[in-house]
Amino acid sequence: MKLTSRHYFVTGTDTDVGKTLVACGLLKAAAEKGMRTLALKPIAAGAENTKDGLRNIDAVMLMAAMTEQLPYRQVNPVLLEPAIAPHIAAEQVGKRIGVSQLAGMCRGAMMQPADFVLVEGAGGWRVPLNRQELMSDLAVELQAPVILVVGMKLGCISHALLSAEAIRADGLRLAAWVANSIDPDMSCFDENFTTLQQMLGAPCLGVVPYLGASDQCIDTAATCLDATLL
Repeated sequence: MKLTSRHYFVTGTDTDVGKTLVACGLLKAAAEKGMRTLALKPIAAGAENTKDGLRNIDAVMLMAAMTEQLPYRQVNPVLLEPAIAPHIAAEQVGKRIGVSQLAGMCRGAMMQPADFVLVEGAGGWRVPLNRQELMSDLAVELQAPVILVVGMKLGCISHALLSAEAIRADGLRLAAWVANSIDPDMSCFDENFTTLQQMLGAPCLGVVPYLGASDQCIDTAATCLDATLL
């Protein structure tokens, strides 16, 4: 099943650059335009015990932000408790995660009708899933255009350009990017942003300011993002 242009794979320039915050903001922004939204976190490493069992906070946030309802096991079919690289976490618990398996799970969940669907990866573009396959292979298998979340900090230009180069080398379209301010003290923010605008070759959906631990983070992010540019 080849995905439509309203399905996207969300990746980042690194781990902890705000992929989930941006994804949730995009879901909210799309919903405000009247779109039915859906999001998946096919694999997550890092779980907490809750009254409903083990849960990954990123997957829970995506479920709260999307308009359509799916059971947790469809949103996040592979949950690994240790908060470490997915392939290492899988090895520690005796699991092997394959791209075809994950892609099949995604396709099953995406049978639910929706206008705007995001599949959020784990970490950056080249995170291993096992000793042979990478997170990027899942995006290729799904043939999903990519949204790149750039964590705005020193070094982000190289990270972003290398990620964009790898995405295109894998035969996928870099549909758009988002500048997420993760360093409140970043020097020359405007100059870095302008360079990224000039060199990434894809539209910027918005700039998310540094939000810290605010309870209104997702709502604020949504006001900064324009999903209609996709």
